[in-house]
Amino acid sequence: MSDNILNIEDLFIQFNTDDGVVKALNGVSLNIKRGKTLGLVGETGAGKTTTARSILRLVQSPPGEIVRGQITLDNMDIMGMSENDVEKIRGSVVSMIFQDPMTALNPVISVGEQIAEAIAIHKEMPLKEAMVEAEKMLEMVGIPGSRKNEYPHQFSGGMKQRVIIAIALSCSPKLLIADEPTTALDVTIQAQVLELMKKLKEEMNMSMLMITHDLGVVVEVCDEVAIMYAGRIVEKGNLVDIYRHTKHPYTEGLFNSIPNIDDRKAVLKPIKGLMSDPSKLPEGCAFYDRCEYAMIDCKNKQPEVLKLSETHTVACHLYQNDPEFKLDMLKE
Repeated sequence: MSDNILNIEDLFIQFNTDDGVVKALNGVSLNIKRGKTLGLVGETGAGKTTTARSILRLVQSPPGEIVRGQITLDNMDIMGMSENDVEKIRGSVVSMIFQDPMTALNPVISVGEQIAEAIAIHKEMPLKEAMVEAEKMLEMVGIPGSRKNEYPHQFSGGMKQRVIIAIALSCSPKLLIADEPTTALDVTIQAQVLELMKKLKEEMNMSMLMITHDLGVVVEVCDEVAIMYAGRIVEKGNLVDIYRHTKHPYTEGLFNSIPNIDDRKAVLKPIKGLMSDPSKLPEGCAFYDRCEYAMIDCKNKQPEVLKLSETHTVACHLYQNDPEFKLDMLKE
């Protein structure tokens, strides 16, 4: 059995629209080790959700088209599976927590029934027995089981997110995909939900893909980090690699955009400009127009992914000739 629960190799996905071809993913390669959590970080539109949906084969076609690439989940070839086989693994092998708990739940079905539905389908048990299991799942996520017959509008935002987590974990998946699970919640509830997810992940011995744009969330939850920009992974490593030995200028820009709680006088340094239009990506590095270290090669040639260590990779021309190069050298 492979050490990795998930392997994505050279994945290209595009959307064919009336306005042209939108290149959403442009050679994404990443893996997640069994029992570990990978944080996928990037701006809105970077391709994070498309990556997640591709794992469950939920990229709508048309307009979506998987141009090429390979996805292996728990030693199964996702691309080669029939639709019926993919349906069987959704929920049982891999589950997803979608972004907005306000819209992810059916407003006219009780929360207990919504949890029980997944259990009844995947565990092939009568609905009455599944409702008993659903009550246990509500208890597991900190909601009294007696509320199983209540409807989504009777729950707060944080409670709704807990219900979504209960549905996702109801069949004990091996991989949990969490797509910005705390975006719509206030700070105190965010902390509670993240702590709950960490606890349940350890108890159930799951792997997790945490999609976020919040580098603070990554530190709390993740073992490894992949930085995504314009449909590519531009830097990947463990927490020490990314936070202490930052290599890619985009990663540095993300850190410079975070307020410094220890230095109240420090001025934020936002990344200039906007991300490239995915329907008009340049020939070279997509970050070229926004990068303060840009060179001629960056404009004309897409950088290759370089392996800096056993855990750390980067796609940037600055390191093509000198893997030991540091961004600080250009500032001195």
